[in-house]
Amino acid sequence: MLPKELIRFKEQGRHITILTAWDSLSSAIVEAAGADVVLVGDSLSMFIHGHSTTLPVTLQQMLHHTQAVGRGLSSSKQKQPLIVCDLPFLSYQCGEDKAVAAAGTLLKESSAAAVKLEGAEPEVISVIERLIRMGIPVMGHLGLTPQSVHKLGYQKQAESQLEQEKLINQALKLEAIGCFSLVLEHIPSKVASKLSRTLKIPVIGIGAGEDCDGQVRVTADLLGLTDKQPPFAKPLIQTRELCIKALKDWVNQKNNHSKIPTTPTSEQVSDY
Repeated sequence: MLPKELIRFKEQGRHITILTAWDSLSSAIVEAAGADVVLVGDSLSMFIHGHSTTLPVTLQQMLHHTQAVGRGLSSSKQKQPLIVCDLPFLSYQCGEDKAVAAAGTLLKESSAAAVKLEGAEPEVISVIERLIRMGIPVMGHLGLTPQSVHKLGYQKQAESQLEQEKLINQALKLEAIGCFSLVLEHIPSKVASKLSRTLKIPVIGIGAGEDCDGQVRVTADLLGLTDKQPPFAKPLIQTRELCIKALKDWVNQKNNHSKIPTTPTSEQVSDY
């Protein structure tokens, strides 16, 4: 699937579904579930690598996981979900040239067809404009931006009138410069709803209400694989508890069937 297909989905009124994946096993599951887009999110820094934020993950690690995700897809190229990869922290904040090299590496050496960047400050806008001019599709991301955790934390964003006006203006700017879609994370639903009706590009919500053109979720959250869940991603199934119980039952079963040592007979001793 090409990135521009998401715009056609919005025009047709078709809801867009996006799920994260981090390896071939998870991408195969997400593809089988019928998701339109597989996002290789930098959240894998936390879910897979065990960090407390998304900041430590490197470009090389993102490439490694994106390659694995691509290998997990089994449909024909035309029917495969679109793979979008997050550009990790410091791969685009240090200038346009570095950003083009980072994004180009991901698209050249993996099955990703687009990248996602956080924010819309003037420096980021310049980077996005350059990427799009170079033929690299970009998905925008506003609201709660995890790479700005030390500044914003993980709290809900754009709650004041002034912040909402700023976010709306940023969204309009991202559409104007050529982003093919926009993720809005953890913001008031009324703001996301307004932008969904205003923008021609798809608005993808996560903790932004249901009145968006699509939704994105971290697959590990929906499957209940983690100890802590964000307030806007309730698990569909308690997979962590189910797995622990199943494995514990297996371990206990094997322990209960351990062989009991026996004293060899005199005949057995004489055989040695």
